[in-house]
Amino acid sequence: MHVQVISSVNEAQADRFTHRTAIVIDVLRAASTIVAALQAGASGIYSVETVLEARALQRPSDLLAGERFCRKIPGFDLGNSPDEFTSEAVMGRRIILTTTTGTRALHKAARADHLLAGSLLNAAACSRAALELRRDIVLLCSGSHDEFALEDGLCAGAIVANLQAGSPSGLEMDDFAAAMLSLYNNASGRIYETLAASATGKRLIKLGMSRDVRHCAQLDSSEIIPRMQGDMIVRG
Repeated sequence: MHVQVISSVNEAQADRFTHRTAIVIDVLRAASTIVAALQAGASGIYSVETVLEARALQRPSDLLAGERFCRKIPGFDLGNSPDEFTSEAVMGRRIILTTTTGTRALHKAARADHLLAGSLLNAAACSRAALELRRDIVLLCSGSHDEFALEDGLCAGAIVANLQAGSPSGLEMDDFAAAMLSLYNNASGRIYETLAASATGKRLIKLGMSRDVRHCAQLDSSEIIPRMQGDMIVRG
């Protein structure tokens, strides 16, 4: 089994996902929010790229959620903070989500045979699911502002570590995957501190969202595996 890691959505090309399992990573915060929403009982999540598309898809019972430049979109029901997605708010509801980068990355990976959403919260669970699907694996780090984001690389490394541990026959990886594995091995005891020191983490903390950073740093706290089924992300 071969694993490759793509550094940011800007580096993603559609043909790199064909006949593979893709795990789209956006630790701060889209993938973490998707995990939280499904954990809280949301029926599914539509990932869209624009605010206009989100509004056009909305049905009376749907919730609009998302952010631009880390802030909740005006007029939307929810932002992009995992703690907003409580069972009281989302149980049984369909969510239409648009974010600055994470939802773009999900669309970039749409040609994959299987598409999962990964974060630190569900890194081990995502790894197990990907191994069971028996395809070569592509990890797409969403990044921030079309550039590599440290927190996504850290999560990619955690997933690679789990894939390696679960592959008795051996795992082939590209150079960037090997680099992210080294990053994770060096920082695995300082997950929150690494997120807080990242450019995105610093931005969120400055905006008063340190609670989001702490939430997203909870390694392997969830068994939820968000999986694309048709056009909707559901609990896999």
